[in-house]
Amino acid sequence: MPDTGVIQDPTQLRTYECDGLAHYRVTPALVVLPETTEQLAGVVRACAEHGVPFVARGSGTGLSGGALPRADGVLVVTSRMRTIREVRRADQRAVVEPGVINLDVTRAATPEGYYYAPDPSSQQICSIGGNLAENSGGAHCLKYGFTSNHVLGAELVTPQGDVVELGGLAPDAPGYDLLGTVVGSEGTLGIATTATVRLVRLPEEVRTLLAGFRTTDDAGAATSAIIGSGVLPAAIEMMDALAIEAAEAAVHCNYPDGAGAVLVIELDGPAAEVEHEYAEVERLCQEHGAFELRLAIDATERALIWRGRKSAFAAVGRISPDYIVQDGVIPRTALPEVLRAIAELSSSSGVRVANVFHAGDGNLHPLVLFDDAKPGAGEAAEKVSGAILDLCISHGGAITGEHGVGVDKAAYMPKMFTGDDLDTMQLVRCAFDPGNISNPGKIFPTPRLCGEVPGKRKHAHPLVEAGLADAF
Repeated sequence: MPDTGVIQDPTQLRTYECDGLAHYRVTPALVVLPETTEQLAGVVRACAEHGVPFVARGSGTGLSGGALPRADGVLVVTSRMRTIREVRRADQRAVVEPGVINLDVTRAATPEGYYYAPDPSSQQICSIGGNLAENSGGAHCLKYGFTSNHVLGAELVTPQGDVVELGGLAPDAPGYDLLGTVVGSEGTLGIATTATVRLVRLPEEVRTLLAGFRTTDDAGAATSAIIGSGVLPAAIEMMDALAIEAAEAAVHCNYPDGAGAVLVIELDGPAAEVEHEYAEVERLCQEHGAFELRLAIDATERALIWRGRKSAFAAVGRISPDYIVQDGVIPRTALPEVLRAIAELSSSSGVRVANVFHAGDGNLHPLVLFDDAKPGAGEAAEKVSGAILDLCISHGGAITGEHGVGVDKAAYMPKMFTGDDLDTMQLVRCAFDPGNISNPGKIFPTPRLCGEVPGKRKHAHPLVEAGLADAF
């Protein structure tokens, strides 16, 4: 690596001590910024040779502590690998490096009549490598799916420093789905140095509707009615009163006065289809209590409607000095019941919770507000945050939809999976990374030593005894 690609100064190292989940902070021992696959592979080979743990990081916008560094390890930052190598209009594919910003893929494809569908709220800054690691979704995942539905191939640097190709240009590569194993593995199986992604044709027409409701129950009922009618919008997003208050303070989005909840509903596709679907959506919203419907008449109004939703996470900083961004999934039909339970949790604990989420597929993003300067406030917020995850599990959901497990939710994995389940997952990790150096300490509450025989342990785990892991 050139000198400019290696950071050792303690002050500069602190720039990288956390990702978007600032609640956890660790200063890395060393940061490297490779610019080529060869440089990155060389760094990983050196780590493997000396048994040094490494963690990959893109733009650092993750919200589960997935890119939290190791104090005794190397942080491999891919932000300088920003080349869009190819846009293949005829194949509806693009080949990009991991540091390429999500929205830049769409900007490159738009002149060709295409765009990249996965669109996290942070799409103006989040990177493709991080999206791949966390299997990110976004507002339009209801119709178009997650990153895993749009990645056809990847060049991967294994934890040994080898460069291998997974998948490719073909729609379904033969053999085991190793690409599907790597996408969403949170950097525990290696580092992607390129991704071949699917491009989607720009729709003939897009209609964006803002609907104001008095309660989240009404908005949830409208959501279920729309999906139940057979209409599949590109997106259905919900924000409650507290989230609306934050967005208004931050970006002045001018959402309906007096709304206890709003839905942002977007329809796209052939013009005739969109017109028919819009009439159905408008009718169902009115039937379920919408007191104001506002259709964007041009791209500027559409951007303003989305601005409130896209800014929601950061906007909460206007009404609270600290907050936890949670991420869980429930069946869509359980929305009213779970939202009421969250409101009860908030009321009984005195901890405010703002709700903003992908209503169409039940992916919740509760924002738990607190002031860390007040003794015990952080602990109370964490307790409420954990109780929300318990609600998701008890209603047949999951502890994460798109933010990943990372360090933030590892303690909740045994609530979803049996010991045998966790052992099986870790055996897959061990097959890729027998040295346990690729983003160790993430996802699993107690790491399994590769080579250990699966089954119940009779004694304390060696890593627990050494103080290197917690047992939950």
